Amino acid sequence: MQPSATASASASAPSSEPSSATGSVLGSVSASVPLYDERLTAPRSWWLLAALVGVSGALIMLPLGVLPMLAGLIVAGALAMAAVSAYGSARIRVVAGSLVAGDARVPVSALGEPEVLDAEEARAWRTYKADTRAYMLLRGYVPGAVRVEVTDPADPTPYVYVSSRDPKALAAALTAVREERGTGGPAA
Repeated sequence: MQPSATASASASAPSSEPSSATGSVLGSVSASVPLYDERLTAPRSWWLLAALVGVSGALIMLPLGVLPMLAGLIVAGALAMAAVSAYGSARIRVVAGSLVAGDARVPVSALGEPEVLDAEEARAWRTYKADTRAYMLLRGYVPGAVRVEVTDPADPTPYVYVSSRDPKALAAALTAVREERGTGGPAA
């Protein structure tokens, strides 16, 4: 699995005919429009905590005067909010025959059948069942997840674990791409 830039959506009008320029089995709509797109944004309570970090910065700077207090509020609050925003910007997409999870882009042809994990099973795969070689895009505040075996024998990664608020839709999108490309059998 190699990190790479994500595919950008085509600005032209989608057609239902298969794309002959790319030689793809999928039509140009499937190649440019994500079948699944999710951003794992941070919960609202984290934003409140970031604001409280800004207030803490203001209180620390209060003995130095009003202007340093305002500077402490702005700097500490901005840094905390930037951290929350960066952590909550993880994106999961199924586009152009690939699973794009964070910085990783994995062709669906190199993946096995997706396994939808409920909250308890997802917690187990995040903790005592986890393999250190696995690629994991996890967020503890997202209860559900999808686990997909990596079938490429040249890749040492045993599986991909992706937290998702809608794991059934993510698994359905992966299954649809596998079936459309002919890399997997019918869904079980």
